[in-house]
Amino acid sequence: MIFPQLNINVDNVIDQITEESKKTVPKEYAWDFENNDFLLRDGKFVIVEGIEALRVWIWKALQTVRMKYSIYSDKYGHDLDSIVGKGFSKALIETEAKRLTWECLRANSHILRLENFSIALNKDMLNINFTAITDLGEVSVSV
Repeated sequence: MIFPQLNINVDNVIDQITEESKKTVPKEYAWDFENNDFLLRDGKFVIVEGIEALRVWIWKALQTVRMKYSIYSDKYGHDLDSIVGKGFSKALIETEAKRLTWECLRANSHILRLENFSIALNKDMLNINFTAITDLGEVSVSV
């Protein structure tokens, strides 16, 4: 026999890979959200894990315009600038802001869905509030 026969259940392999990827604990450098800078302790970067790392990742992704910085992949960042200051109705902006926010955050496999999504629009400033439901717990976000 030239070609060996393998008895592999593809669904089981996919499930196993999915479970293994869920076991990875996210890590990020701690972030000072008020001063928009890394959080240092004794002059050294602080590393956070788990839900706090997801909070940092979400905040940074929503502060980064997609495709603006070549250091990031084309899947990282947001496209929210496309709806702000364009004269759209608040209803349209809220719908699109939710869609664009989800498009930004779904790049992270730990984030499962968004809940309690709301916006506050003040001229050219868009404030977004929501709860990210993740496989590690809930993260309240305000950007």
